[in-house]
Amino acid sequence: MSASLSNVELPYYAVIFTSQRTIGDQGYGQMADQMESLGQDQTGFLGIESYRKSSGAGVTISYWKTLEDIRQWKSNPVHQIAQDRGKAKWYQSYSVKVCKVERAYDFEHEDIE
Repeated sequence: MSASLSNVELPYYAVIFTSQRTIGDQGYGQMADQMESLGQDQTGFLGIESYRKSSGAGVTISYWKTLEDIRQWKSNPVHQIAQDRGKAKWYQSYSVKVCKVERAYDFEHEDIE
C-alpha cells in the first residue's frame, strides 16, 4: 500500500522499519495484515508503505502525526505480540528509525502520447 500524504500538515513523523525475513511464512502474512488494519485505527496514523524483495529484505514505513502517537502504537498489546513473534521467528534482523518529516513533495507523471 502506498501512502499519499500530500494534504498532511507538516511536520509529521515516519517510522522506517527495515528487515530481513526468515524463510517461510509461519503466520507472518496474516499478522502483517492484522497490524496494518490495527494501525489504521490508531490515533495519529497517517499512512503506510511496504516493500519486500524475494530475498526477504523489506522496508515498511509508517507515518504518524506525533511522537506520542508512535509511542502509543509501540505499546499497543496486539502490536507487542507481533513484535515478540517477529523476534522469535519472523526476522533474521531488523532496524527501526524514527524520523521527523519537515518537507515533503510528490510527483506524478501524466500519460504521454
